[in-house]
Amino acid sequence: MECLVDGILMPGKDGKRKTMTYVLLIIGFFLLIKGADFFVDGCSSVAKLLKVPSVIIGLTVVAFGTSMPEASVSINAALKGANDLAVSNVIGSNIFNLLVVLGACAVIRPLNAKWSVLKKEFPFSIVITVILLAAMGGLQISSVIKGKGTFVLGRAGGIILFVLFIVFVVSTVRDAVRSRQSIEEAGEPEEEYKILTPLRTAVYIVGGAIGIVAGGNAVVSSATDIALQFGLSQTFIGLTIVALGTSLPELVTSLVAAGKGENDLALGNVVGSNVFNILLILGVSAAIHPIAVDITAVYDTMILIVSSVIAYICAVSRRKFSKFEGTLFLMMYLAFFAYIMIR
Repeated sequence: MECLVDGILMPGKDGKRKTMTYVLLIIGFFLLIKGADFFVDGCSSVAKLLKVPSVIIGLTVVAFGTSMPEASVSINAALKGANDLAVSNVIGSNIFNLLVVLGACAVIRPLNAKWSVLKKEFPFSIVITVILLAAMGGLQISSVIKGKGTFVLGRAGGIILFVLFIVFVVSTVRDAVRSRQSIEEAGEPEEEYKILTPLRTAVYIVGGAIGIVAGGNAVVSSATDIALQFGLSQTFIGLTIVALGTSLPELVTSLVAAGKGENDLALGNVVGSNVFNILLILGVSAAIHPIAVDITAVYDTMILIVSSVIAYICAVSRRKFSKFEGTLFLMMYLAFFAYIMIR
């Protein structure tokens, strides 16, 4: 409401709150962009200092840092019993990462796909998504076809996912150690990165991560308020606004990395984040509290699998994501977005 003060019409509390919501959205975007910039520089410096390929850093440190908003939203949702938000957030975020983040990066600069990622991490991300579908669908194929039935991702499924996460991290660390040893033994030329001092590297990574998380939370909070003002449902918000908002760190970080020529970091970030989202976030969330899964989430998981297979075929056939394929991925996401709006 508005009130009259000394003959001047002033905005009421509701007007001020709405204004602050948009201000918070702008601040959130600023923190995301600057945080991602510092985070990429810091992680690239780590790769240089430790003599570790940047793709390994992308699959671990960067992926974990940019998955923090999803972890915060989904685990808090599990603790509060709002598990439908946990699932829709993760599935929506993974689809966004795969189609929008990879697509946008490829449009800016074609992404070369390293054979090590295509041979191991990318197929692994597809396999665990199939495992997730089987776990939460309970192999009730007839119910899925009919579009009816109750599906649950139980504690046992959550524990299995979390164990797979530990296996993934251990395997990735072992690969990093082997890569470092092979580079030292072969005397190969080192990758050119911006070198920072150890202290400055730590400040960049920690400060960047804080900016990413704070910015992501600010964007999600303000975007959710704005969506509610327009009368959108919580389910729709979880799959779109919240999923897109928590995926902004991946998008901004990968775009910054691609713009700086860090293609391995960009691709590793997307694949690593998707693996972290499913195994760590849904694994922990389901272990805390069994997740009741709506049939639409089952369908969305199928869409994620199909999209992942298409992206993998494109990468394997040409060993890169071209501008054409990037545009194709963006169009696929627009089709998905249209689908969830009309269903």
